[in-house]
Amino acid sequence: MNTLRLGVNIDHVATLRQARYATMPDSKNAEPDPIAIARTCERAGAHGITVHLRADRRHIQDRDLQRLRENIMTKLNLEMGNTPEIVDIALRIVPDEVCLVPEKREEVSTEGGLDLVAHGKELSGTLKRLHAAGVRVSMFIDPAPEQIDAAAALGADIVELHTGKLANAFTEKIEQQELERLREAAVRAANAKLQVNAGHGINYRNITRIHKIPHLVELNIGHAIVARAIFVGFETAVREMLALMENYRG
Repeated sequence: MNTLRLGVNIDHVATLRQARYATMPDSKNAEPDPIAIARTCERAGAHGITVHLRADRRHIQDRDLQRLRENIMTKLNLEMGNTPEIVDIALRIVPDEVCLVPEKREEVSTEGGLDLVAHGKELSGTLKRLHAAGVRVSMFIDPAPEQIDAAAALGADIVELHTGKLANAFTEKIEQQELERLREAAVRAANAKLQVNAGHGINYRNITRIHKIPHLVELNIGHAIVARAIFVGFETAVREMLALMENYRG
C-alpha cells in the first residue's frame, strides 16, 4: 500500500487577496497571506506547496514565490507556462519541481494538457535548462499514449495526468471511458520510468475515482481545499483530504 502524497495549490488564497489588494500589494493590510497558509498546510501534513505564476499575475506574485522559496519546509512545485520571462524567474528561484502547463490568457483555470507532440522542440530547451539548475520537471498532459511517449522522449521526470474530464464526467459511460484512459496512461508512464502525478478538478467527493488509477505518487489539489477551508479552516481541510487519500492501493 502506497502513501499518496498531497501538494496543496494555494493560488486561490492569492486570488482572494488580489480581489481587494491588487493595486496595493505592499499594503500592511494585504490579506490573506499565501505564505502563512502554506505553512498551515505543511503543519497539517501536506507534502508540498504548488503555485502557478501566470504571465498576467492574476493571483500569485513574484514576491510570493520568493517568500515561499525562503519559508516553506516541504517542497515547492511551480506551475508555469513555457515563456522566456517565467523560465528566467524559475531559474532564479530554483523551485524543487516545475510543472510545465499550457496557459491561455482568457481561461479561468488551466483547461487541458500541454501538447508535447506539437511543442516538443521549444520545450526541450527549457527542460535542459531546468535540469541543469537541478530542478525536476513535470509535464501536465492529457492521458493520451502519444503524450506519455513524448514526455519520456523529452526526458521529463514526471507526468501530471489531467483529471478534469474524469472529475467533470456527467454520465457513468463518460466516467468509465475517462477512467480507462487514465489507467492506461498511468501504466504506460510507469513503464516508461516516469513518476505519475494527477491533478485538476479533484475534490472531496470524486477522490474515490482517483483511487482507481494505478501508480500515482502525488495529487495536486487546490480549489476544493481552499473552498472547504472557508467552512472548516485550512488545517482541517488538508487533514480531511489526506484522510480520503489514505489506503491508496496504487
